[in-house]
Amino acid sequence: MTTLHDDLIVFDGLIISDWGRPVFEAMAQGGLTAANCTCSVWENFRDTMLAIGAWNTQFRDNADLIVKAKTVADIRRAKVEGKAGIVLGFQNTTAFEDRLETIELFKEQGVGIVQMTYNTQNLVGSGCYESTDSGLSDFGHEVVAEMNRVGILCDLSHVGPKTSEDVIRASKKPVAYSHCLPAGLKAHPRNKSDDQLRFIADHDGFVGVTMFPPFLAAGNGATVDDYVAAIDYIVNLVGEERVGFGTDFTMGYGSKFFEYLNRDKGYARQLTEIWEVEFPDGLESIADFPNLTAAMERAGWSEIKIRRVMGENWLSLLDRVW
Repeated sequence: MTTLHDDLIVFDGLIISDWGRPVFEAMAQGGLTAANCTCSVWENFRDTMLAIGAWNTQFRDNADLIVKAKTVADIRRAKVEGKAGIVLGFQNTTAFEDRLETIELFKEQGVGIVQMTYNTQNLVGSGCYESTDSGLSDFGHEVVAEMNRVGILCDLSHVGPKTSEDVIRASKKPVAYSHCLPAGLKAHPRNKSDDQLRFIADHDGFVGVTMFPPFLAAGNGATVDDYVAAIDYIVNLVGEERVGFGTDFTMGYGSKFFEYLNRDKGYARQLTEIWEVEFPDGLESIADFPNLTAAMERAGWSEIKIRRVMGENWLSLLDRVW
């Protein structure tokens, strides 16, 4: 018998895991259609290109499970073939270095989503942990224009409030918070205020809701139902057609990797405490996505709302940007 989950487009707006066969098998088990998969955070142009080269090897070695997704048609084809579409994504613009030409080069490699800053200041603007949010730089304006031109989604999840507002105003295409939570449920530098959430939605933007425990009110004690309640909080602010999910799954990684992410530029000052992360009960693994659909059903969501938030909204957004 086919369950509703089996029939859904399931798109995860952010996964940063230790890429390899075990993660891809979990994707298959969870019925994941496609995901924004981080391949660059603090890395420069060369190291990011090498990471993409390693991904190309993964695509060859795991062709039974995954496929590179450059278009929405690729994602829908992946669903039909029972594979997971991999959208390569960055959580920083460091890989662009100071060259606008690199943006199109990365687009050609299948990079479809790029976060403007990761927690701190870069050439483009300020992150959410930078003490002074200086806004989008003049070079940043050129980066946004070039990302618009080639069709890469501007992601604002770890970006400072002023820089985010500047990007939302500057972009000619819709932009997104790919993985965030509402400050209305927990005050945290990574969470977005009701005003920020409404502002991005009012400018044709999009909100992917994360379940990263440090940003959830219940922390490591959270359940999949708490996560659905957080998604609902944002749906009630911006409408069910502008919301998706972005788990921030970190399968296979330990404290050393979290420390790398948590230091400015990967090695300098420590930005926050290093978290002990336990994902919500019922959603401990990428294999557990059927439990997310079940929790939405438990919460009384309509089938159309479930279909939208689980993936169709993401595909409609990417269709407009790409």
